[in-house]
Amino acid sequence: MSRDERGTIGLFSMRDWEACYRTGETPWDKGGAAPPLFELMKRHGPDLWGEGTVLVPGCGLGHDVRALSALGLPVLGLDISDTAIKRAREVPTVGGESYETGDFLDPAWGSGRRYSAIWEHTCFCAIPPSRREAYAASVAGLLAPGGVLAGVFFLTPNDPGEEETGPPFNVTIEELDGWFSPCFERLDSWVPDTAYPGREGREWLAVYRRLALT
Repeated sequence: MSRDERGTIGLFSMRDWEACYRTGETPWDKGGAAPPLFELMKRHGPDLWGEGTVLVPGCGLGHDVRALSALGLPVLGLDISDTAIKRAREVPTVGGESYETGDFLDPAWGSGRRYSAIWEHTCFCAIPPSRREAYAASVAGLLAPGGVLAGVFFLTPNDPGEEETGPPFNVTIEELDGWFSPCFERLDSWVPDTAYPGREGREWLAVYRRLALT
């Protein structure tokens, strides 16, 4: 991944994300939904997402939100940046999508909320590795048993020798399985055939199902 796409902002705080959207310094935004999302839709169909609302954390300008909404699904796009959400709301709706400003990692935000599915794209890789435990707790708390976490995870966004820099941050499949067990089981996974230029072979699509724990 190029330095242009990573940016040179370092470890973003909440205020930094807002500044990025205000100044237009958003190299991760490609102007459309993630290509692997369409691949996932074709492979699994609309039933994958359940009968409730789909949550898209770190939705940015809402490209993935609208792609999911076009399936006839109720979708909530969440982002920590007020400017990102404002701009997402300015785009004509395609279905039952809505947007909200909030912190996905904040237990107070998630209290009392439940979703039938979560779509992950660029949120997990953007947070510092020290917050991955909080991410895993959030998805486990927001999904009812049987709900799915489906996502395209950026395994190797950085070039050799730059693995510790970010965001985005590297992660392994073994780490992902470790974070999401014992609350989830992995139902499916593969390296997507489609990707943004420069991300070919660096991403991994996975579907995890929330278990009913006794």
